[in-house]
Amino acid sequence: MAKTDYAALAPRLLEQVGGEANISAMSHCATRMRFVLKDESRAATESIKELEGVVTVVQAGGRYQVVIGNDVPILYEGLVKLVPGLGAESGESGSGKSRNPLDAFIALVSAIFSPVLWTLAGTGLFKAFLAMFVTFGWISDASDTYTVLYAASDAFMNFLPLVLAVTAARHFKTNQFTSVAIAGALVYPSIIAMNDGASHTFIGIPLVIMSYTSSVLPIIVAVWVQGYVERLCNNCIPSSFRNFMTPWITVLVMVPLTLLTIGPVTTIIANGIASGVKWLFVVAPVIGGLVIGGFWQVFVMFGLHWGLVPIMTQEITSNGYSLIYGPIEAAVLAQAASTLAVMIRTRDKKTKELAGPASLSGFLAGVTEPAIYGINLPRRLPFYFGIVGGAIGGALGAIAGGRVEQAGVFPSLIGVPAYLGTPNFVLWLIGVILAAVTAFTLTFLFGVKDDDAAGEPDSPAAPTAAEDDAAGAEPTTAALAPVAGTATPLEKVADPVFSSGALGNGVGILPSEGRIVAPVAGTVVTAMDSGHAYGIRTDDGVEVLIHIGLDTVNLKGQGFSPKVSAGQRVDRGDPLVDVDLAAVREAGYDPTIILVVTNTASLTAVVPVVDGEVTTSTTVIEIDH
Repeated sequence: MAKTDYAALAPRLLEQVGGEANISAMSHCATRMRFVLKDESRAATESIKELEGVVTVVQAGGRYQVVIGNDVPILYEGLVKLVPGLGAESGESGSGKSRNPLDAFIALVSAIFSPVLWTLAGTGLFKAFLAMFVTFGWISDASDTYTVLYAASDAFMNFLPLVLAVTAARHFKTNQFTSVAIAGALVYPSIIAMNDGASHTFIGIPLVIMSYTSSVLPIIVAVWVQGYVERLCNNCIPSSFRNFMTPWITVLVMVPLTLLTIGPVTTIIANGIASGVKWLFVVAPVIGGLVIGGFWQVFVMFGLHWGLVPIMTQEITSNGYSLIYGPIEAAVLAQAASTLAVMIRTRDKKTKELAGPASLSGFLAGVTEPAIYGINLPRRLPFYFGIVGGAIGGALGAIAGGRVEQAGVFPSLIGVPAYLGTPNFVLWLIGVILAAVTAFTLTFLFGVKDDDAAGEPDSPAAPTAAEDDAAGAEPTTAALAPVAGTATPLEKVADPVFSSGALGNGVGILPSEGRIVAPVAGTVVTAMDSGHAYGIRTDDGVEVLIHIGLDTVNLKGQGFSPKVSAGQRVDRGDPLVDVDLAAVREAGYDPTIILVVTNTASLTAVVPVVDGEVTTSTTVIEIDH
């Protein structure tokens, strides 16, 4: 599969989300660009989904999320070059719209944790492998070598408050170095030494000393309060003294305040949450395992998994391990196994090219978004079978006491050593294997449609009827107009993605009637639920897209009466959809019908024939293989 040109994708994506003026902030996580948009309705969501390199778009958690895959940092760098003031350093203060508390919480956690995720995962995996080496006797925990390696693997998590101080300060738009000073006081050796059970006071006020190493909630709340103190100081202190007095007063106020109130209160709350999770997984492990194992990938789809990140981290801080991690391995590998089954079963070359890397990403890196959005979810059954496998494996994993002692470990085959602390590791492993086998088997047997998977693709057996048809099919040399109306050059269409030719050569047609028909004979490979777009692949491999109107996806199907569904065969002139053009115009949308050959680059020539008035028997595109 051709490698995506992210340098070219960056300006196209920027334009399609509404331009720099529509972006309040942007960041990225493991696989997604995350935008805070001032007006999400200005983003051309359907056009973005059709851009090469974009898997899909998700609008959840208070963010406009463009799913890219593992190469999202490359795209992010390109976007930062175009709009350097809108990177993660600028914070993510929001779009100016009110959000529900859940969205606000998800957005907060995402903004603070996403910049540190990969380092947290890498050092966590480092520590897991080091523990495995000690368990197997490959290295002594009394050696200097172990001491050096343990420090390397544990330092990031141990001093996590310092790291979160930086990312929280960026989010809350406070001085990040002042935030580090506050966090540094929480993990200062003499403060840590005061956690000895003895009584301690600050100017006569009793101190409740807690352990703040590896903590999450105290520093986040402290930095949030710090923002108010800083702004008060900046408003009251003369400019000639402000640069040094504001940090001085802020640290003077915040360190005692955090040690006296914020730290103890938030620690008690965090420990309570961690204890509640532990209680659930001890008292009713099957329920906990079924919910996390079954619905983890659903949480990932909507970005809701971010809400569990601080809870899992706090579990490790409070209990020494996280039980939520236990079922997640099964959930991840089940989806990867479903994708692998699709790759093996399908006869579609393009699907194979997508499914292979997506499955590998899930198995080895624990990154499942490409598998979910690119393969499983569009076919539905593979995704559902992945959920079934994850639920079964998650329940067994929870019963086994599945746990991880290092934060940030991505559940994957590489991450398996992180689970060695599980009381019944064998049962946990059986659960993971069963999850993958269940998802793979169900998908292989029932999850791929017969027209995509009949027989072995590489088998020397007799060709199928479909293959015979393809072999004997006349080459597609022309595409007819999908509707009667007035044809216009594609570059005059009022949509920059189509007019630029980014999706292929084609024409625009201003329709005079509402019946849209197939311009070529072939198989419907895409039929949007909204009824506004259809993709057809001919037997000889020509791929065309019929897009009805501009931004009409916002109508959510109103005024559209689809006549076909994905997987259906059509001949030239067969009806695709009936459109109420008056309703489209009354809603304020351009009704122009766009016909493009999406695989133009793989064909010898695709030449639009624009000749004013056309009917459904008029050739509008000539094709040469």
